[in-house]
Amino acid sequence: MSEARKGPDEPDESQCDSGIESLRSLRSLPEPAPAPAPGPSDGGRPQPWPHPPRTAEETREKAEAEGERADSTYGSSSLTETLPLLGGAEAEDPAPRSPRPPAGPLSPQQLEALTYISEDGDTLVHLAVIHEAPDVLSCCLALLPQDVLDIQNNLYQTALHLAVHLDQPDTVRALVLKGASRVLQDRHGDTALHVACQRQHLACARCLLEGQPEPGRGPSHSLDLQLQNWQGLACLHVATLQRNQPLMELLLQNGADIDAQEGTSGKTALHLAVETQERGLVQFLLRAGAQVDARMLNGCTPLHLAAGRRLGSISSTLCEAGADSLLLNVEDETPQDLAEDPLTLLPFDDLKISGRPLLCAD
Repeated sequence: MSEARKGPDEPDESQCDSGIESLRSLRSLPEPAPAPAPGPSDGGRPQPWPHPPRTAEETREKAEAEGERADSTYGSSSLTETLPLLGGAEAEDPAPRSPRPPAGPLSPQQLEALTYISEDGDTLVHLAVIHEAPDVLSCCLALLPQDVLDIQNNLYQTALHLAVHLDQPDTVRALVLKGASRVLQDRHGDTALHVACQRQHLACARCLLEGQPEPGRGPSHSLDLQLQNWQGLACLHVATLQRNQPLMELLLQNGADIDAQEGTSGKTALHLAVETQERGLVQFLLRAGAQVDARMLNGCTPLHLAAGRRLGSISSTLCEAGADSLLLNVEDETPQDLAEDPLTLLPFDDLKISGRPLLCAD
């Protein structure tokens, strides 16, 4: 489907399925044939999955293509041995959604199969998330080393990024429980929590903020809520631009800095709320303790932005919260200078209601 014909809520396939053309669904993978009984010539070694015969030309082209790939350190993409947990002869009639791992340690061939890397850099964990295959994901989480969960594909996405992008809170919770990193950044500099804020997936954000790894899964990857993406935005900035007050509240409850400045012009969440022209967001941030006269890099306060945009009601809200209408920016302009009617921001000292100066407002 072309970009022009996608609906606004449809996930961007380039973000969650990195061009996997030969694997439309993990459920459609052919079942491996039962391994034949060991004969005198094979020494009892496990037999590989059968492959159709190739011509000499196909064999040479395959070898040249594989030589150009930048393979993961976990091995090539070939699946070389029947895995009992993925449907081999030893896993007859498994209970639904309860895959049984093999009793002994994984052989090198089994580990290679579990650490499959596609040409797009996706591991079996990525594919299990993309194709919503919980049985395969459960096997991977039970058997794979923790480091495998943090492999990034060619778009620098981890399986956790994809689970959030596809709004799979149960998968997010399972990955966090197994120690998946919550601080790795994709090609846009976004962590999984940035993605949750951009996509407005509140349940996934809650799992990321409140989940903790189980004992023995390595050190906890504590979240840095001030971490910025390549646009200079922390998660609170993203949630504010999305005008999502529940997400903003969740972030603040978990330690986000309400006065953190974004990296390009130094705006705080309050500046961004003014730019959204949502008076309710401005009031929410002021009640939550946002600094009313926070300065951008050019010295502008939220009141400068409101006055310059002729936002009379928001200007009045900021003045009622104590904003200084005489502060100068780097161009020696006050909010009054930027207002269409300077009297709008001037309080009448002799008129008060409930102890507050009377302000002119639209």
